[in-house]
Amino acid sequence: QVQLAETGGGLVQAGGSLRLSCVFSGRIFSSYTMGWFRQAPGKEREFVAGINWRSGTYYADFVKGRFTISRDNAKNTVYLQMNSLNAEDTAVYYCAASGGAITSSARQYTYWGQGTQVTVSS
Repeated sequence: QVQLAETGGGLVQAGGSLRLSCVFSGRIFSSYTMGWFRQAPGKEREFVAGINWRSGTYYADFVKGRFTISRDNAKNTVYLQMNSLNAEDTAVYYCAASGGAITSSARQYTYWGQGTQVTVSS
């Protein structure tokens, strides 16, 4: 059974940076497409970024140029580097794994972590 564990969330001032990490266990990490999603209070969960096994990437429009997703297959870890954070980025951030291609659809991701809170103060 795949397990995902996110770390790296916290409180940061507007304009600051955070790096989220997600450790994958239970299966062969390099076989999976990984994604980051987020959910703000009162809003639906939304796609942030995805990365396939060859490190091809795909981003939501609202994070292009600010966030970078990457993976280290030797460490079974996917990262989300977040720069130029603003109050609208405040949310719980979730890591997810899919056996298919990169997609922004949460329904295509089979496994999910518990989430890590990111709070940006203005």
